[in-house]
Amino acid sequence: MSHEPLLTSVVGSHAQPGWFTHAIAAAERGEYGPMDLSELLDDGVDLAIRDQERAGIDVISDGEMRRAGFFTAEFYRHLTGIREVPPRRRLGVLAHDALPRFAVEDRIAAPAGLGVVEEYRSAASRTGRPIKVTLPGPFTLAGRLVTGDGLAYPSRNDAAAAIVPILRDEIERLVAAGAKSIQLDEPSAAIRPGAGADFANLLNEAVAPAVGRARLAAHLCFGNFLGRPLASRTYRPVLDAMLGFTVDELVLEFANREMSEVGILREIADAGKDVAAGVIDVKNSHIETPAEVAARIEMVLATGVAPQGLTLVPDCGLSQTPRHIAVAKLEALVAGRDLVRQRLGAATAPAPS
Repeated sequence: MSHEPLLTSVVGSHAQPGWFTHAIAAAERGEYGPMDLSELLDDGVDLAIRDQERAGIDVISDGEMRRAGFFTAEFYRHLTGIREVPPRRRLGVLAHDALPRFAVEDRIAAPAGLGVVEEYRSAASRTGRPIKVTLPGPFTLAGRLVTGDGLAYPSRNDAAAAIVPILRDEIERLVAAGAKSIQLDEPSAAIRPGAGADFANLLNEAVAPAVGRARLAAHLCFGNFLGRPLASRTYRPVLDAMLGFTVDELVLEFANREMSEVGILREIADAGKDVAAGVIDVKNSHIETPAEVAARIEMVLATGVAPQGLTLVPDCGLSQTPRHIAVAKLEALVAGRDLVRQRLGAATAPAPS
């Protein structure tokens, strides 16, 4: 699916300002009433949208500002049949093993949905720009569930299969609500390519209601909790699965890897998929110059990816990046894109007579 050349977008989450994180902590202590919390979350979404709009981003998100905790944490609040258990480690430097897990006490369900439809409706009422809606993929969402012999789900793959109909229902309702751009975040496929899961089948079953009805994307990265990767950072082992996704676009990280494997984008484009290439390093506090961003975009274009099939994005979400840095990086993304657009325009302009 082609589009305007060299669009800019985001992966999903936006940076939270200090006042917002302070207020969320107060709300978790019980210091906010329901109306107070609703106003806070509305203000957070407004801030995320305005930051993106002012930076000049073409396709924006609501910043995932209504979601508590890191990445998938919010979604477990909507599931029944699970119980939070303490993390395996509470002391020392934070890492993924210090995050909560969830025991599965019954077949999981989401009787009231996952809350994403309500997020979309609220965001759509607050901006006139195209909105991308994000949800975690089934294998990724199964990552914090405790599985094993004798338990409700013997393996993570079984838990992921149980999550598929929950995601499918949410996506069906998103399309009915008018969502035109939907992205599933499935980083765990790239982080654990040898898990023995049928990543393509899981994701394809989840997005089936939206195929041909909305622009679909899949985002795979290598982890971003506290700005740290969680894998060996190569897409090659999971490429075949990615090419089997029934999505229009693959959203991948490159800037943090010094544009390593950028040549893989030609293979993806040749397979008929658009690409969203990460040209902003969200795991680095260095703020790219427009020229640095433009050079990365030129590297992508040099692979043969068509500008009409290329979107420019940060590597991952911005939730682990301080807001002042995140905003500056979004501005650099747009400025770098504009430099390349100017060059492309000059290269295709007719010679003066």
